[in-house]
Amino acid sequence: MNVHINPSQAQKNARLLKRAAGKEQGEDGDGSVQVHLDPTMEIDGAKVFAIYGKGGIGKSTTSSNLSAAFSKQGKRVLQIGCDPKHDSTFTLTKSLIPTVIDILQEVDFHAEELRAEDFVFEGFNGVKCVEAGGPPAGTGCGGYVVGQTVKLLKEHHLLEDTDVVIFDVLGDVVCGGFASPLQHAERALVVAANDFDSIFAMNRILAAIRAKSKNYDVRIGGVIANRSKDTDEIDRFNDAVGMKRLAHIADSDAVRRSRLKKCTMFEMDTDIPGVKEIQDEYLRLADYLMDGGEVLDAVPMKDREIFDFLGFE
Repeated sequence: MNVHINPSQAQKNARLLKRAAGKEQGEDGDGSVQVHLDPTMEIDGAKVFAIYGKGGIGKSTTSSNLSAAFSKQGKRVLQIGCDPKHDSTFTLTKSLIPTVIDILQEVDFHAEELRAEDFVFEGFNGVKCVEAGGPPAGTGCGGYVVGQTVKLLKEHHLLEDTDVVIFDVLGDVVCGGFASPLQHAERALVVAANDFDSIFAMNRILAAIRAKSKNYDVRIGGVIANRSKDTDEIDRFNDAVGMKRLAHIADSDAVRRSRLKKCTMFEMDTDIPGVKEIQDEYLRLADYLMDGGEVLDAVPMKDREIFDFLGFE
C-alpha cells in the first residue's frame, strides 16, 4: 500500500528525526543556549497560537476573549497561561486557578499522582483553562514550567480532543524559557498599543519569533492593536518591517468593566456601547486564524534603528 505524505509534513518529519538524533543544524540565534524541543512533546492536530506583547498591554484579555470567540464558533479550546502571576484565565473561570507548579509541588513532583481535574479547569462556554505558573522569583526557568505543562497535557491525552490551543505568555521575550511556547505554536501573534513602548517591544518579539522559526514551524501571524483609538504608528511600523494588523480592539470602558466583573466580553450586555463591536472583531479574528491566515516574513529593525524610527521630530 502506498502512503502519500505532503511535502510540508515530510519536511516536519525530517526535522523531528534530526532533533531526535541530536543532529539538528544551526541554533535559534547568536549566542543561543537553547534546549531543543523533545519531539515527543509536539502538539499534533490542534491549531496552536502563542500571544506575546509588552507587559500590561492586554495579552490575557485578548487571549481570553479570543478563546471565547473560538468556543462560540464551536471549537474545543484550551488556554494555557504562561505567567507566574497566573491570572491569564480568571475572566474565563471567575477565579485564580491553581498552577501546574503549585499542584506538582503538592505531590513532591510525582506527576503520575495527578489527575487531569487537578490542573485543568473548565471556563466560559467550555474553554479548558490551565495556568502553568512559574518558578519562585529569581530561580528556575519558565521554559521548564511550560515543558512540564505540555508533558502533563500529553500524558493525560488532553490535547487529542482539542481544536485550538492558545499560549498566553508574559511580556517581552528576554530568554529562551519564555520563548519556549514558540516551539509548539503554528502562529505567533503580538498585542500592541499605538505607542512607543509596545511597538518597541513588538520589534524585539519579532526577532525572537524569527529566531525560533529557523528550527520550528512557528511563523509570524500579525499584530492585534489594543487599547488604542488610532493605529497610525502601528501601521507605519508594519509597512516598514512587513508586519500586518489583524484586528483593532479599540480602547473601550466596556473592556475595563468586563475585567472588574471577571467575565469575557461575550458575557457583557450588548446594549453597553462598544460591546457588540468588540465581540464581532474577536469573532472575525477567530475566523481568520482558523482559515490559516497569512504567513508574514517581517524583518525587525535594530534597536537603535527603531528608536530613531518611532515618534515625531
